[in-house]
Amino acid sequence: MNKIYIVGMGPGAYEEMTIRAVKTLEECEVIIGYTVYTELLEQYFPGKEFKTTPMRQEAERCRMAFEEAQKGRKTAVVCSGDAGIYGMAGLMYELSGEYSQVELEVVPGITAGISGAALLGAPLGHDCCFLSLSDLLTPWDVIEKRLLAAAQADLAIAVYNPSSRKRSDYLKKACSLLLRYKSADTVCAVVKNIARDGEEFVVVTLGQLREMRTDMFSTVFIGSRETKLLGGKMITPRGYRI
Repeated sequence: MNKIYIVGMGPGAYEEMTIRAVKTLEECEVIIGYTVYTELLEQYFPGKEFKTTPMRQEAERCRMAFEEAQKGRKTAVVCSGDAGIYGMAGLMYELSGEYSQVELEVVPGITAGISGAALLGAPLGHDCCFLSLSDLLTPWDVIEKRLLAAAQADLAIAVYNPSSRKRSDYLKKACSLLLRYKSADTVCAVVKNIARDGEEFVVVTLGQLREMRTDMFSTVFIGSRETKLLGGKMITPRGYRI
């Protein structure tokens, strides 16, 4: 049976890819992905055929992969981070019923919540969740309910897609919602350009975060009431006796 590998390529740097992901891409003939991601891979996988589509053409990208696999070519679809967390794995499986002769295999990767957390220390050391502020595919009223639920549950939160040019005030709106249940002194952080040129992070309070500017290359971390700063690192203790 023909096969497509859905590969999580991590945050961007070659060193952040898993060994399994690298070996899979080395064995594939065709690598398909969003242009920004394939450009990061081209220097490490010479001789491969790269096919791309712009943003918001995810379904077209998936169908392109199925068509290549039906020709008998070893094909990979790449996503930043992990393919199953805000990635292409779900959509590939949704479309797979139209291509019964093609098998899928997901190759996990390091998502921004994990790689960003490593830079900060251990902000997700206890119960946590991932939330996206992008309302392209999820209505804002649903995002709002999830933010409030996470705040009420006192979860540490990794926030993806905190803002963009068209959504410049979304992080501010999110912080206002969280402040209904979380203290303005809650430890938070913003990590930008994880594992890429310009990588940086800043630790702030939730009150300060409300006024900060972020972009689509930022991942935001919002602590629980237990989260604290230790030696400049953001730590959410699990509760071990020390």
